[in-house]
Amino acid sequence: MRHTASTLAGGGLQQVIRALKTVRPVRPVHPHGVALAGSLERLPAQGPDSGIAWLDTPGTDRVQARLSRAAGLPPALPDVLGLALRVPAGSGWSDLLLASTGLSRPGRFVLLPHQDLSSAALTTMMPYRGSRGPVLLAARTVEPAGGLPSAPKAFRRALAGRSWTLALYYGRPWGKWQRFGTLRLGLDPLQPEPGIRFDPVLHPLPGAGTYEWTRRLREPGYAQARRPRP
Repeated sequence: MRHTASTLAGGGLQQVIRALKTVRPVRPVHPHGVALAGSLERLPAQGPDSGIAWLDTPGTDRVQARLSRAAGLPPALPDVLGLALRVPAGSGWSDLLLASTGLSRPGRFVLLPHQDLSSAALTTMMPYRGSRGPVLLAARTVEPAGGLPSAPKAFRRALAGRSWTLALYYGRPWGKWQRFGTLRLGLDPLQPEPGIRFDPVLHPLPGAGTYEWTRRLREPGYAQARRPRP
């Protein structure tokens, strides 16, 4: 039943993205973004292991990132926010996608529009498959404490010469959040608008798997978005 529902929902999302590509052939969703670069520090475990090796092992990685607004609405309007991260993993990389949601037990599965990044919580919404069960990830701004706009041009002006610091958490779908790291990002002067595309299904976190129902839900839309314009 779950696979049937996720297949139907995934097909519906694919059709929506196909329609959007007629007016936005390059990036049908999250059309405009800001390229970021920085570091992700994984802290020593403060509680039970998550069941995902990468989360449970202290270390620091250089990361690439992209901040964007999902619908590309005018800056004066709130929009669902997205933060994509690329982390080195062996000879390749892993991709992590976060979207603005709540942090409460039901709220972490609900997309919420925002204008101010400082007030937004970001989660993966979809769980990773760890050795101890499903795991969600979340991020929340630590600094600057307020007044960090999400619109690309305003965000670049506000962050010029500064760092955007976020606390990182993991948790079970209905469990408490556990701090596991710190993310520090700044503007990437070499890539004002990154051309790379992020795909957490093709490039999951080290030591993590994905669930079949999440692949059925996400991959058709991602594949549609990646297709070159005719």
